[in-house]
Amino acid sequence: MQYLGNVNKTCQLSCKYDLCIHTGVVLRSANTREDEVHSLGTLNIVEYSFGKCIEWKPIEDSVVSENQDQDPEWSLVDTHTRRTHTSSEGPDSLGRTRIVRILFSDLNSFRVNHGGQQLIFMQKDGTTYVAFFQLSNAESFVNSLKGFIKFVKSRANRNLYIVVDEVQSVLSKSFAELDLFQENTSDYVWKFVKNLHNRPYETTLEAFSKLADIWLYKEPVKRPVEEAVADLLNSSLTIDVPHPPVSVGSGEEYEVIGHGLGVTLPPRPPCPRGSPLSQEQWNKYKDPEGRIVNPQEVKEVIFRGGVAPSLRFEVWKFLLNYYPWDSTHIERLELKKKKTDEYFMMKLQWRSMTVTQQNNFSDYRDRKSLIEKDVNRTDRTHPYYSGDNNPHLAQLYDILMTYVMYNFDLGYVQGMSDLLSPILCLMENEVDAFWCFVGFMDKVCTNFEIDQAGMKAQLCQLYTLLSTTDPQLAHYLNKHDSGNMFFCFRWLLVLFKREFNAIDIMKLWEILWTDLPCKNFHLLLCAAILDTERNVLMDNRYGFTEILKHINDLSLHIELPWTLSKAEGIYHQLMAVADQLPDNVRAVIGLEPLNKTLVTNDTENGEASGQDTDEVDGVNGSPRRNSTESDNVKFGNNEVSFERGLNLSYM
Repeated sequence: MQYLGNVNKTCQLSCKYDLCIHTGVVLRSANTREDEVHSLGTLNIVEYSFGKCIEWKPIEDSVVSENQDQDPEWSLVDTHTRRTHTSSEGPDSLGRTRIVRILFSDLNSFRVNHGGQQLIFMQKDGTTYVAFFQLSNAESFVNSLKGFIKFVKSRANRNLYIVVDEVQSVLSKSFAELDLFQENTSDYVWKFVKNLHNRPYETTLEAFSKLADIWLYKEPVKRPVEEAVADLLNSSLTIDVPHPPVSVGSGEEYEVIGHGLGVTLPPRPPCPRGSPLSQEQWNKYKDPEGRIVNPQEVKEVIFRGGVAPSLRFEVWKFLLNYYPWDSTHIERLELKKKKTDEYFMMKLQWRSMTVTQQNNFSDYRDRKSLIEKDVNRTDRTHPYYSGDNNPHLAQLYDILMTYVMYNFDLGYVQGMSDLLSPILCLMENEVDAFWCFVGFMDKVCTNFEIDQAGMKAQLCQLYTLLSTTDPQLAHYLNKHDSGNMFFCFRWLLVLFKREFNAIDIMKLWEILWTDLPCKNFHLLLCAAILDTERNVLMDNRYGFTEILKHINDLSLHIELPWTLSKAEGIYHQLMAVADQLPDNVRAVIGLEPLNKTLVTNDTENGEASGQDTDEVDGVNGSPRRNSTESDNVKFGNNEVSFERGLNLSYM
């Protein structure tokens, strides 16, 4: 570490002063793929006229332009052309690697990992940068920071340091930053409210698309959002559950002094993963006529390790109910012929529509238009769908249009193309992909219903589950305007499609399709991810906006095997105290209620009220209505859950 002397406080605006320099450092954004090449550079503590900051620059950049020094606001342009409100600078006209600046006033915390060779900076807005120290130890840089900013070590995580700052009112700031509308007039606001009541799902997605642009592009906010909209968005879901008492220590760390719902979980057991289902194993499960003799045992093997890639083409057809497990080779050939004829008959129905028919069928036109837009931006970075005039995009379009004819009540909703894309890529056959997609949609169709009852129920169930598995985190989320679990909306809607790469999502889906070890295992997976991130969320004292941004930034950075093992461990913890679990928690994991006097109560529009909560058999999509011992989420009449966690905008 090299120190460069005192700073002249009367320097000109364009001047900068290096306070210390650390060489041999690679820096990347948390949004960047780990397989991308990163430049080697220097990590400096620098003072400009507008304040001190941490600055990283590649070795080839020896000077900083005068314009850079004069403006404290820069934007980082990543590989997806997203711009975020950060103090970073894009590549210059020659395409050289950008300079990154993190203002001390924007720094929320930092963490030392991997034996002191990695330093992670977390900003107040949730942006994360990871520094890799190749020539020295990150601790020396931390020691240098002590002379410039005040921070304390987290009691919960000895590698985490919290920057001491004034506590801000995040809720009021959040809505000021959510400037959803191009026109901030009362007429526009109430037009949005009216549309929200008349067509809630489409309006919600449209509004979130605007919301995503605000977060990603961080356009300046001219005026606050109308109170009417703020109230509408914030009151869509409200939490009404008892929480454990929580004390706050002097170091601003949380310490649980009670237990959620009166249940103390035992230590979490290790749950190692296994090997994928092999061709040899698969052959042993078939009788001479081709029947699968022990489907449950096959599913157990798949749950433990997935399916060998070469077998997926065949095994997925059983998991997705295209082929019955007890069908013979001959019966499957006959079934495929029948399903092929049925598919092309439905395809002919929409392809033979006249222009006059389409003009007289507004619902059909709307769905067709939405499919056209979504297909052209679905997985275009994947080799199977890349390039212009790609024939696979035409197949994707044809399958989705045919599904509209197959299930017109549901039709097409944004997000379905995400679920079909990996299936078509694997099957490489229009008919097989369609019927597997039908099987998948049968499992998750309630995610896409217009009243969002299925999504509301799952968000409610997730909070119920978290209140038992991690009451401290559940309490924290509720206190920070996130107990509605909206930030998990995208996870649930498209079943983690945006969170894992193409290889991992195939393995995850086939594991979830086994319905093992319990129903709603995908909710345990959510709990496992949140368990991994709990210290970051709580120690940084993140509010609603920061929680959402941090969770979205996890995309493509979640380790699947470890998360699956943790989720299974949470299941075993719950089963160890199954007789102590309240009925609403038992219902989430598929156990019979202990209170046999529970009364079902059908409510209109799939909304939960009083003592009843709509429950959906998550991945299976079967609606269930069971009363619960405590209300987790209440839905107002004709209100829609505004899914701030959903980000289906393609950049």
